[in-house]
Formats: sequence, structure tokens, C-alpha cells
Amino acid sequence: MLHGERIMKPSQLLDAILPFHCLLCGAACRTGKALCAGCQQDLPWLGPRCSCCAVPLPGEGAALCGACQHKPPAFDAIHALFHYQPPVDRLVTGFKFHEQLANARLLGTLLRERMQKNGVQIPDLLVPVPLHRQRLRERGFNQALELARPLAKSWRIPLLTDAVHRVRATPAQMLLPAKRRAGNIRGAFVCNDTRVAGQRVGIVDDVVTTGSTVNELARMLRRQGAAQVEVFAIARAG
Repeated sequence: MLHGERIMKPSQLLDAILPFHCLLCGAACRTGKALCAGCQQDLPWLGPRCSCCAVPLPGEGAALCGACQHKPPAFDAIHALFHYQPPVDRLVTGFKFHEQLANARLLGTLLRERMQKNGVQIPDLLVPVPLHRQRLRERGFNQALELARPLAKSWRIPLLTDAVHRVRATPAQMLLPAKRRAGNIRGAFVCNDTRVAGQRVGIVDDVVTTGSTVNELARMLRRQGAAQVEVFAIARAG
């Protein structure tokens, strides 16, 4: 080896020989993830939004939407990356229903990068939105947990996979009209874990629609003594 020559790590050597290919356009890319720079720029990034629930808002700057002003939710804030639009919806459904876990790794990486860029405070611990055991058997994995794993590892914080249990098998929220979703999820979670008391808890989910699910989960965490609850999600519908 010549003096001053940099030794490549095995992972770097593999990337040099077999570069990533963009999951959207198929082009070879060396961005450190399976998404080329052009496709990443063209993603439907969230613009102006409610500073609490992240619902898209017209205009510029952070503001509270009318719903959060009228009835503040149990969580402190939702941090979401995208509108739930193409091609993000395809990436989400790909790993959620077709076991394309490479999509989960990509989306988790984008979430971590954007939180760092925005200076979002890292929580003390993470709690993925749990699935009911029946849904977990059908799907074989929890998509929120798959997103939470790399975040917890990167942030070096505990990932509590058993802090909250889903005790009721409810119909999928996205199949219900918005006005029925809060009632559908009410009482679906139980939290008896003292580890969340006094902690800044981060809930991880894939897509937030009306916010009813994460609000109910935040309510249970608050009841157990969580000092702060924020939500980290890939996309925000609405």
C-alpha cells in the first residue's frame, strides 16, 4: 500500500463494485442509499404545515391549524416528511404489504436525515405503533417497528417494542370515514410500562391520516407519565 493511501472499509468497497440502484428510476446512484439525487428532489416533500399535527396548510411559516387550536391533541408534534402521494405511497405500500423491506430502510434513512437537518431534538426513547397480534400474524412484521429500528440505532436510544400493547383488533383506519376513526381506535392500546414515565417519547408510524391512532397512543403514554410525546412519520395524508 502506498503511503497516504486510504483503506476502504468492506462496505465502501462493496458500494464501489456494486453501486446502489434507485428504487424509483433504476439508475445507479452513489448517494449512500437506494435513491438517486434527482428522484429524491422530486419527492412530494411537505411544505407549510400545522406546527402540531403537520396537516398541510396554505401560506408560509409555522402555525397551528384550527383543529389543534380548538382541541389540542395528546401529542406535542408530528414530524412527517411527505405528502402521502406518488411515489411515496408506492414505497410505503411496497414494504407494508409486499415485504419490500429495502423501501423501509430507505424511508427510515430519509426520516433520520431530515430530522437532523431540521434540528429536531432526539427523544429519550422510541415506541413503534403496535399491531394487534392477529394483524401481526397476517402481515408477518410490524412496519412501524421496521422504520423505528434504524432510527433507534442511529440515535443510540432505547427502542421499546413491548411498552404498548394493542388489545383490540380494529378495522383499518384508512377504510373508515374520518369522523369514525377516533371512536374506532379508542381503548385499543394499553400501556403499563414505567420506563416511559418522565421521558420524551417518540412514536414511530408510517403514515398519519387523521392522527387518531397516534393521538390515542400518545394519550396512553401521557397517562403512564410520559413528559413529552412526539410522532415521527414518513407521510402525512390530508
